[in-house]
Amino acid sequence: MKKSEQTRRHIIEKAAVLFNTKGFHGTSIGDIMAATGLTKGGIYGNFKKEGRDKKGVKEEIAVAAFEHAVQVVWEEVRRRTKVIENTLDKLKSVVYFYKERCLNPPVDGGCPIQNTAVEAADNHPVLREKVLEVLAFWRRRIVETLEEGKRKGEVRPDVDSAEFAVLFIGMLEGGILLSRVEKNIEAFGVMSRRLLAMIEELRPV
Repeated sequence: MKKSEQTRRHIIEKAAVLFNTKGFHGTSIGDIMAATGLTKGGIYGNFKKEGRDKKGVKEEIAVAAFEHAVQVVWEEVRRRTKVIENTLDKLKSVVYFYKERCLNPPVDGGCPIQNTAVEAADNHPVLREKVLEVLAFWRRRIVETLEEGKRKGEVRPDVDSAEFAVLFIGMLEGGILLSRVEKNIEAFGVMSRRLLAMIEELRPV
């Protein structure tokens, strides 16, 4: 990896934690400088393109940081699910993962999808689009997993995969939100028990 690529990656990794804990509006270029040990010129030199102002540089870093944070979480999920063959057991392992990591997330600050979605929904269209892309991908992967499960005879053929994907994501994220605010796992425990039961109901009789 070239030195410029290493520097850019270093900036993104440090910025991912900053944006995930302080938000886009709460994070300044000065914060990124302090976290990375780089000068303003060192940061701008790796991100600033012709015609792009300071806000544009910060926005580009924020988008890259969000994508990195999501990948950190999903890579940990993939490591757990790739060793599981059964479709429904694979979905259950995702629930168990979030239960274990709800109050000790892979990226400091909590779920990057949730954090970015809340801040960007009404105030930052570029980040909002990135969140929508990630959510669409997540929903699509759940649908594909369930449809493959149907072909393998592991999921009931009458299951509405698209509807279940919405419920799956909504219950996970809702449980995470409540447990983070309440500073305990009880709310997520309620959500996860119901979600695990719903997953089991997808199994053919």
